Amino acid sequence: MLFGDTQELGPAPGLTAVSPQLQVSRTMRLSWGLLLLTVTLAPGGTAAARCPAPCICDNLHAHVLCLNGNLTAIPGTIPQLTKKLDLRGNSFTVIPVGAFLATPYLTHLDLQRCKVERLEEGAFRGLGRLVYLNLASNGITLLYQESLDGLSSLQQLILEGNRIEEIQPGAFSHLGSLTILDLRANALVYLPDMVFQGLQALRWLRLSRNALHVLGSEAFATLPALRRLSLDHNELQALPGEALARLDEATRLDLGHNPITYVAEEALAMASLKHLFLDHASLQDMAPNAFAHSPQLRTLDLRENQLQGLPPLAGVRGLVRVSLTGNPLLCSCLLRPFHDWLVRAWVQVEGACAAPPALRGRPLDSLRPQEMRCSHPRPPPSPTTPSQQPRAAGSGQCPQGCTCSPDIHHGSCKNKALQKIPQGFPRDTRLLDLRQNTFRTVPPGAFPGLKELVSLHLQRCSIRTLRSGALQGLDSLVYLYLTDNCLSTLAATAFQGAPRLAYLDLDRNTFTRLPTDAFQILPNLISLHLQHNTIEELAEGDLAGAGVLRWLYLAGNAIRSVAPTALAPAKMLEKLHLEGNYLVEVPTAALQGLPSLSELKLSRNPIKHVGEGAFLPVASSLQHLYLDNMGLEQISPGAFAGLGPKIRSLYLESNKMSNIPDMSNFTGLEILNLRDVPFQCDCQLLPLRRWIDKLNLRVGATCGSPAEALGLKVKLSTTFQTCPGWGRGKAGGAHPDKIKAASKPTKKKRSGKSPARGFKKSRA
Repeated sequence: MLFGDTQELGPAPGLTAVSPQLQVSRTMRLSWGLLLLTVTLAPGGTAAARCPAPCICDNLHAHVLCLNGNLTAIPGTIPQLTKKLDLRGNSFTVIPVGAFLATPYLTHLDLQRCKVERLEEGAFRGLGRLVYLNLASNGITLLYQESLDGLSSLQQLILEGNRIEEIQPGAFSHLGSLTILDLRANALVYLPDMVFQGLQALRWLRLSRNALHVLGSEAFATLPALRRLSLDHNELQALPGEALARLDEATRLDLGHNPITYVAEEALAMASLKHLFLDHASLQDMAPNAFAHSPQLRTLDLRENQLQGLPPLAGVRGLVRVSLTGNPLLCSCLLRPFHDWLVRAWVQVEGACAAPPALRGRPLDSLRPQEMRCSHPRPPPSPTTPSQQPRAAGSGQCPQGCTCSPDIHHGSCKNKALQKIPQGFPRDTRLLDLRQNTFRTVPPGAFPGLKELVSLHLQRCSIRTLRSGALQGLDSLVYLYLTDNCLSTLAATAFQGAPRLAYLDLDRNTFTRLPTDAFQILPNLISLHLQHNTIEELAEGDLAGAGVLRWLYLAGNAIRSVAPTALAPAKMLEKLHLEGNYLVEVPTAALQGLPSLSELKLSRNPIKHVGEGAFLPVASSLQHLYLDNMGLEQISPGAFAGLGPKIRSLYLESNKMSNIPDMSNFTGLEILNLRDVPFQCDCQLLPLRRWIDKLNLRVGATCGSPAEALGLKVKLSTTFQTCPGWGRGKAGGAHPDKIKAASKPTKKKRSGKSPARGFKKSRA
């Protein structure tokens, strides 16, 4: 029954009539039920008043769906008793403080693909019953200490596919019930000590597909219940043994797809570890006792490495299986000790010989010792293990008015009305938060003695000038946030003294062009934010020196042109965001030489026509393409030439074209948005009609013409029935009569068999 629905229910078809007394009894029970429902909802009012546009409200299950509705703010009239709220595909940008205070009974909240960039501190306060929160595929870059405050019952938190570059210690401190934390496909480089403090119940931590190469030795120290850790597809060059040793209960560790070349002596000490994945790395050798302190190890996956052989492994008496498939194994006498050990220890092995020629292709478990001969000895490997720099002892007093936390090496002087940058922080400070002060100038040597500082926050500090040498001595600095200041230019030596700087955020300043010279002394720059400035063009040489840049964010500027060679230095670029600029055409020539580009955003540019082969230079790598809200009038038949199965998401909503090219080879699509496009539903659109009918996706395509089809979903329009070849099985198997019936308005009936029972679409 719907919120506030008091319509009397008639007898169900096929049932015999009942006595008047029984009917009266049922009517009384129904009246009592409606009265109880009215009391329960008071003072909320009727469903029609409570269910906001463009949502669907299901009273039976207390669900509200507001999918792809172009909402820019959380609706204020969601029924108070709602338990599950689905807001996928809207445009919120910021989740403000107390955004969900009116819905305290929520248990499930889905905010996927909502273009969220910032979670204000306290955004989720009042949601003490929430157990599931999905924030995947947004644009969140930073998690502050209280961004997730108030979620004491949360069990699953999905943050996959954002742009999170940093997590401040304490960000998860209020999530004591969390069991799964998904941080895959973000932009993390560094995990500080105690970053997961408070996650006492966490069982699975997913950190795959980031850019991690630095882990604090105490990064995982507060995860007593963790069973599974996923660190695959990162940039770790050595096994982070010291950090992993804190995980006493973990049974599975994924470290595949990292550039690890050597596993050193006693590199891994995990008392409960049973399954270790080191596949698709760069392993060339490992020490015999590398896993001697992981006695429970059962399976070891070493597929697709560069191993020519292995020594007998010590201390792993319970090992059951080793996978060496895809390694260039040299089955000579040098491999015989390892082979003999496999036999003695009853360890199953997968893998085959690559050499010598006489044994090429032979499975290891089929070899006999006498077959493994040596004609000449192989020189012993001389691996080098990354040196561990000793930590500097903390010293110094915390500046007056500031807060220093020695356990997490964190200093803060946020919003203290300071006019000069304070000094005297402990030498082992790693995160320094100076936001919301009034410094205006950052002088040379502003941060003396902070050689271990990794993250520096200078947002909203009215900074106009960053003097040469301002960052001198910040040898470990990875993150620098200068958002919301007044910078219009940077000296060539502005970042001198911070050679490891990887993440630079200059959003919302006053730059009119890229501060080109400043980047040439940053050999490790991975992510560059210059959104919401007033940059007018990308010129040749603007990115000189940015050879390892992966993510470039230039949304909300005034860019009218991109020179053909402007992006050429950034050969490793993966994401390019140019939305909200003044481009009038796709910068096809500038996309040449970007073999790794997977995400291109051109939304909200005045591009009226997409020409032939517009995306050919990046066709082999492109996965996510945004062409929405551009007033686009025409897409040439060959505009998508070269694109195909790799495309996972395509956004074309809110444009003006009446047709689109054939996309039948886009077989890997997960998201296709065609809302608010005035399609001309005639025979030329029949291929699209047939194609979208086969997709298991919500595409939102509606007809703009002819008049009799205006506003109908393309799938339901009857105008295609006169097209040549139309008929049974020609359009996804739908019979014309069924489509015709579906397109006609029908009188609603109340029946226990109605699939729509319990739902109410807002009439607002």
